[in-house]
Amino acid sequence: MRKLLPYIGQGLLVGLAGGAIAVLLLWGRSGPQQAKVEFVEAPHAPMAQAQGAAPASYAPAVKRAAPSVVNIHTSKTVTRANHPLLDDPAFRRFFGDALPPQQSQQTSLGSGVIVSASGYIITNNHVIDGADEIDVGLQDGRHASARLVGTDPETDIAILKTDLGTLTPMVLGHSDLLQVGDVVLAIGDPFGVGQTVTQGIISATGRSELGLSTFENFIQTDAAINPGNSGGALVNAGGELIGINTAIFSRSGGSEGIGFAIPVNLAKDVMTQLIKSGQVTRSWLGIEIQELTPPLAESFGVPPGKGVVVARILRDGPADKAGLETGDIITEVAGAAVTTLRDTLQKIASQAPGKKIELKVLRSGKSKTLTATVTQRPKPEPQQQDSSRP
Repeated sequence: MRKLLPYIGQGLLVGLAGGAIAVLLLWGRSGPQQAKVEFVEAPHAPMAQAQGAAPASYAPAVKRAAPSVVNIHTSKTVTRANHPLLDDPAFRRFFGDALPPQQSQQTSLGSGVIVSASGYIITNNHVIDGADEIDVGLQDGRHASARLVGTDPETDIAILKTDLGTLTPMVLGHSDLLQVGDVVLAIGDPFGVGQTVTQGIISATGRSELGLSTFENFIQTDAAINPGNSGGALVNAGGELIGINTAIFSRSGGSEGIGFAIPVNLAKDVMTQLIKSGQVTRSWLGIEIQELTPPLAESFGVPPGKGVVVARILRDGPADKAGLETGDIITEVAGAAVTTLRDTLQKIASQAPGKKIELKVLRSGKSKTLTATVTQRPKPEPQQQDSSRP
């Protein structure tokens, strides 16, 4: 009998047998804005490959990128309940309700990247989440408060706006051109010591199912990334932005050579929507899916990697109304073949709400084509911050 395991999406707990490995996010509202912002983009072509020895210095790349990286300091008021002992009637007889809950200021730090001359800055949502005040520090020593334009917790991206006159935006590279082994530089403010640059390579691309966010397609790098680097820049050897540093795997809480960055291509789509309307609109079908693993593929009598399996369907949701059934294998969405959870989720989410799309499925070994009308994806429930994340 087949067993369909529910798709583990947002909130996935990441662990490893034999040792505790934490997935660490590295951070130590205003209304919608109608705005049109032009980003500075590099030509869509692979960087010229150096012949012979590697360059003796990456100083030109740092000089180009560093002025666009900012330090972010936030503060928020935290209310702590009184000790349970103070609820004892004997204490209340003497003190009554004269002991209100205690309040304190909690501060944190992170990094950000200037993406427009008019002062828009991209960072991680977890860097500024719940902040009452946000202060931005530039490389040239200037400081100013910043306002929150919009956030997208499902990709862990936030956009800030500061009014410091004309700023130097970073040139946006193209993360789809990255190759494992490419040299990269991480620029940020680790531990609040000041702007710092570290160097490494692309260790992997397309990392997903890490439990950090809903829409994952991370760049993995061994460039040293530490608390305070969150929201900072991952740049290529030409000084072009190719990722937003977000998290690390670590036993110690510091860099151990496994860091993750949001690809700039994904970040650009999100920040364009946030700057335009203050929010990100996505679509959904109301289904839970899982990978077509070799054991599942064998039980269905299909080749592994042929599609994704429908594990659960929301009653009266778009998929239910389209006639999709539990156990169906989705092979195409809107004319594009899908083989992974990430591909399927992103393809569905990218459709405009209200649009009719075709789904090709395998059901009992036979191919079927269904038509579904996608609807707007509900906003995720706020999640309490994991205390293991610095």
